[in-house]
Amino acid sequence: MRDYFKSGDPFIWLTGGAVAFALLMVAGLVFLIMVNGLGFFWPEDVARLSLADGRTVTGQIAEREEFGPVGATKWRVKVKQANRDLHGQDFIWIDEADIRASAKPADAVVLERREWGDFIGEIKEVKEGGALAGSGPAAGYDALVKLLPAARETFDYVRRMEQKDIGELNYAQERIRLKLKKMETAGKPDVPESAKLREESQRLNDSYSALMARIDAIKSKQTASVTVSAGEGMEKEIPLALIVRVTRPNSMGVFGKTGVYLSKIWEFVADDPRESNTEGGVFPAIFGTVLMVMIMSVAVAPFGVLAAFYLREYARQGTFVSAVRIAVNNLAGVPSIVFGVFGVGFFIYFIGGTVDRVFFSESLPTPTFGTGGILWASLTLALLTVPVVIVATEEGLAAIPKGLREASLALGATKFETTWRVVLPAALPSILTGLILAMARAAGEVAPLMITGVVKLAPSLPIDGFWPFMHMERKFMHLGFHIYDVGFQSPNVDAARPMVYTTTLLLLLIVLALNIGAIMTRNRLKKKFATSAV
Repeated sequence: MRDYFKSGDPFIWLTGGAVAFALLMVAGLVFLIMVNGLGFFWPEDVARLSLADGRTVTGQIAEREEFGPVGATKWRVKVKQANRDLHGQDFIWIDEADIRASAKPADAVVLERREWGDFIGEIKEVKEGGALAGSGPAAGYDALVKLLPAARETFDYVRRMEQKDIGELNYAQERIRLKLKKMETAGKPDVPESAKLREESQRLNDSYSALMARIDAIKSKQTASVTVSAGEGMEKEIPLALIVRVTRPNSMGVFGKTGVYLSKIWEFVADDPRESNTEGGVFPAIFGTVLMVMIMSVAVAPFGVLAAFYLREYARQGTFVSAVRIAVNNLAGVPSIVFGVFGVGFFIYFIGGTVDRVFFSESLPTPTFGTGGILWASLTLALLTVPVVIVATEEGLAAIPKGLREASLALGATKFETTWRVVLPAALPSILTGLILAMARAAGEVAPLMITGVVKLAPSLPIDGFWPFMHMERKFMHLGFHIYDVGFQSPNVDAARPMVYTTTLLLLLIVLALNIGAIMTRNRLKKKFATSAV
């Protein structure tokens, strides 16, 4: 036994077991997220439950669990009855012992609304312009399916007008206002150019009024509505303009449900959020997360690599360099919120405030760069992750044999040529490995972003069609903050919980995609520099 322990085999088994346990924990976490996230969009059947007290509850079975004391446990089901505006809540727990009968009515419909969540019931009638278009569950459903695409197209058309056309007018008006204010500040309020600007402003006002009148006229023509019975004498008339999707899950086959499932996934990835982020899509958050990571990578890579090259290749090794190296290592252990506070003080208040006073004085006291934005959030995360890049690069430089440098210098190459053509290609895999780790950490950080630029709902993306096209001062949405907001700040926790898992799964996939892209780039550059070195 003593020889067995001296051989080191127990330590090998111990370390191998630790790695296996860690991998199992990660795999279990990913499996839990996938199970809870991927099933969110599947159209579940609608059940009608007759209870012992005479009530009838119609909804989708969302969960089943044990409850009660040990030895006398019972089962209960969590039913998504929806119809929040009628019942006051989306979900209700029902003891299975109280259920006397259960059925799945073929005519039960699920209406996905733009406001107030889903509505579950049976169609009573559909009206168009005050006239009856369909009466009863079957004829009403046919009329609803026929009228709904036009209502959705009209709604999307109006939304595009509000976002694009009115957005352009508001942007032009704001530019004119700032120019006039700048002239007034300079003591030139009545120059000929200001008169032209006022005329242009009046023309924009007229265009705005005409556009709003046109939008109101379009909205007034949206008269189609559906009346749905929710049981127990409750009815609700819903305008078709407020309906996103209508389904009859109990009458749908696997292929039909799969089509709805895929359309919901596409909506989740490509559409804007609704209902305080608890429904709809997360496209602005995806865009903000990816753009922030890219800006952070551009900022952290040269800074970290140059710092590592100086510390390893040029600085005289001694007490001071050792102290700097220790400080860099300790910097990796500083809480991320501390970096956020530093970003607010240095980037936003100091640099951003200075930029505002010098270049955007006409906008003051409203700040332009002197407030949170995607640029300051990205630079803050660059500072947060720069120790990772420095340490990884230094490790790569330390692994390069000293003879390689001496051979290059012996052939007459200068120190810079040796560093650029010999040392850098050899250290490139370590540099990109550090960058990959930095990207993964930056994509998942939330605390520093909450005070440097991320918001619950951003009115516009950091990139659009207005000059200079990339607006680095704008606030943005982030998937990590979206998870926090939906999971812990939502007033309807039960309805928002599946969205937390789904967004988490999406964030994992984005981090994985970014890492795969960086790894492919690393391998390609490694081959390129290896070939050029030969």
